Amino acid sequence: MTKVAIIGVGLHKFGRTPEKSGLDQGAAAARAALNDANIDWRQVNVAFGGSMDAGDADALVNRLGLTGVQFTNVWNGCATGGSALVGAVNAIQAGEADIAMAAGFDKHPRGAFNADPESLGLPSWYGRTGMMLTPQFFALKIQRYMHEFGLSQDLLVKVAEKAFRNGALNPLAWRQSAMTHDEIANSPLICDPLRKYMFCSPAEGGGAIILASEKAAARLGVRPIWVSASVVRSRSYGSFEVYAPGLAAKQAPSATVTASNAAFEKAGIGPEDVNIAQLQDTDAGAEIMHLAENGFCRDGEQEHLIRDGATEIDGRLPVNTDGGLLANGEPIGASALRQIYELCLQLRGRAGKRQAPGAPRVGYAHAYGAPGVSGVTILST
Repeated sequence: MTKVAIIGVGLHKFGRTPEKSGLDQGAAAARAALNDANIDWRQVNVAFGGSMDAGDADALVNRLGLTGVQFTNVWNGCATGGSALVGAVNAIQAGEADIAMAAGFDKHPRGAFNADPESLGLPSWYGRTGMMLTPQFFALKIQRYMHEFGLSQDLLVKVAEKAFRNGALNPLAWRQSAMTHDEIANSPLICDPLRKYMFCSPAEGGGAIILASEKAAARLGVRPIWVSASVVRSRSYGSFEVYAPGLAAKQAPSATVTASNAAFEKAGIGPEDVNIAQLQDTDAGAEIMHLAENGFCRDGEQEHLIRDGATEIDGRLPVNTDGGLLANGEPIGASALRQIYELCLQLRGRAGKRQAPGAPRVGYAHAYGAPGVSGVTILST
């Protein structure tokens, strides 16, 4: 099978940029990725991309050039960027392209995500009970998880504290100020047990990744980051997922578990081989749950793992070194590509003040999106 390499990455700063449209931010990220790869847009054979609130991603061709490139629009909630990446990888492996782009951007209004349940094939009562309002759902999910596995509420504070501390080292993050344990612990309670500074915010921004076949990467003379695995899986009946909080947690594996298992199998490695990870952290509780779902610990072991500093930048498994969603905010189309951008910087040794020590060689990215889709990508040098 054809090996696939990442040869260029680009990111537009996340946050609020009122003078720019979402498309402007996506185009800026795409140009940055092309520049990083030292190629021209005309050399891209195929592209995949997504946006939720800022129009169709294929409109990028109006800014980058009308080359006739095959451009496929993708939407899988927060896993949109990861899904675009899978499409680009598959196109190269199938021999349909030598060079591909995965892109995403968004420009969300202020306030929590609050979708229409019927648009996702769910009954109207689901919305009336508040389950479509993201803070309420996230709170119920982590509340149950913490109860079942004996985790303390203080663990949520420590996850958020780490996120803002890392974000303060990231010039492209939205939130660039560290926060103290007390500031987070004493912030207003929004949905028990989650407080104000334990949630990410809908945001703006763009991301783009340039991928190439092994032959194309060699021809261009770039130092590649190899895509060891890139998979997307959807939830199965009875899994403990978004929109199914009443089901037994162990009734069926979640989409994240199945995606993680498939990615490790494809890469031929295990969780113990990963040096650095980017995990979906739409709220502080999500990072805690996803540590176990992705195989980095057992349910309930997060208490010791996090308190011992294992997930800090200088720990044995740095997690969300760029501040994650808590510090960066979430433009849905771009957020999973932000994870890939950060991993590539880390694997290249170019992450500056937030560089993980020990020259990480294997990076892991996980994004989970409604309605029950999980994407996992494993990178290696």
